[in-house]
Amino acid sequence: MRKYKGTSKLMLQPRSAEEVSQILKYCNSRCLAVVPQGGNTGLVGGSVPAFDEVIVNTSHMNKIISFDKVSGILVCEAGCILETLIAFLDNQGFVMPLDLGAKGSCQIGGNVSTNAGGLRLLRYGSLHGSVLGLEVVLANGTVLDMLGTLRKDNTGYDLKHLFIGSEGSLGIVTKVSILTPPKLSSVNVCFLACSDYASCLKLLLDAKRKLGEILSAFEFLDHDAMDLVLKHLEGVRNPFPSSMHNFYVLIETTGSSESYDREKLDAFLLHSMENGLISDGVVAQDITQASSCWHIREGIPEALMKEGGVYKYDLSIPVETMYDLVEEMRVRLDASAKVVAYGHLGDGNLHLNISTPQYDDNILSQIEPFVYEWTSKHKGSISAEHGLGLMKANKIHYSKSPETVQLMASIKKLLDPNGILNPYKVLPPSLFSKAEIYTE
Repeated sequence: MRKYKGTSKLMLQPRSAEEVSQILKYCNSRCLAVVPQGGNTGLVGGSVPAFDEVIVNTSHMNKIISFDKVSGILVCEAGCILETLIAFLDNQGFVMPLDLGAKGSCQIGGNVSTNAGGLRLLRYGSLHGSVLGLEVVLANGTVLDMLGTLRKDNTGYDLKHLFIGSEGSLGIVTKVSILTPPKLSSVNVCFLACSDYASCLKLLLDAKRKLGEILSAFEFLDHDAMDLVLKHLEGVRNPFPSSMHNFYVLIETTGSSESYDREKLDAFLLHSMENGLISDGVVAQDITQASSCWHIREGIPEALMKEGGVYKYDLSIPVETMYDLVEEMRVRLDASAKVVAYGHLGDGNLHLNISTPQYDDNILSQIEPFVYEWTSKHKGSISAEHGLGLMKANKIHYSKSPETVQLMASIKKLLDPNGILNPYKVLPPSLFSKAEIYTE
């Protein structure tokens, strides 16, 4: 994003949990701040040193430890690149329950630490459901072995959930045990055009009812997002070359019976056309066409970067009112910036992007805190899947009550009393005394 730049003088690349343990034990005894770093693909500055913290990079911890073909349980080290795991599982006849645009660089430890959402959360749920166990190194060097491979284990507090989504502020994830579903043979992708947002919502409701158990993704993008992709990404073609539309929806189905799934999809599309919910549509005829459809959706962040400066907001908002924020922001900013919207409509996750030729403090003051206030007022979350990092640590009160934030701070102080792990991230620094935050 080119928004955050640290001045760290040291990056360490441990090869085992034991080496991570030695590093943290040493740093903790001398109150040296540490920032864990995986693929460095986050969008909120969570993996960037705020000042001169020691970087602990997990990229050399990249072994697949075991895979059980009966249960589908994968155990691997935190530095495994997501795309490598996806390819490995594909060869075994399984799929990763997590898929996102940054898969070629991001690492599973970072995915777990940020509770990454991705493109198929609608089908497979969040990592809180898929991750069965973790190995984590605490600030004092203690290695916490919670690397269970059981679906059911009801013995006391399920502590692994503390570390899923804590962005390295409570401990460094070194190993992951994750439940992977079997790969199904029948995949269909269709790219549809809608005239208005209300049609997108009706289409979503119908898709959940009529496609049911085979629905695996429901993504949307607006006219401005499509415009940017066509302008900046090489090789991308407009699926509907004769005209531009106000909204686009990408639907994916995954099932085990090709004829049954296609029959369900065709009936759904025919019904949607007859009811005027779809203005136009294409169904991918092969894997190349399916990849082209996905490339449009996954390529939006890259197109935004090529356009200039971009202010990104990752929000969970009730789907009925989600696009109201986009329209209000367009009125608010008028012609001074381009407002682009896309996201995971199936699970109520809006990616709101304000694109400008370059970063401008005047425009930022028009966006913030308005976007957070609006989201809070509509009972939404200011971070749906990207985490809080450096960008939103001081904004957590828009989504969490003071009592909840205070309890989070108490947990942080218990597990990391010297405040060495990823300081200035996730929680407001004002909750901790200066003696608890070190930047030596």
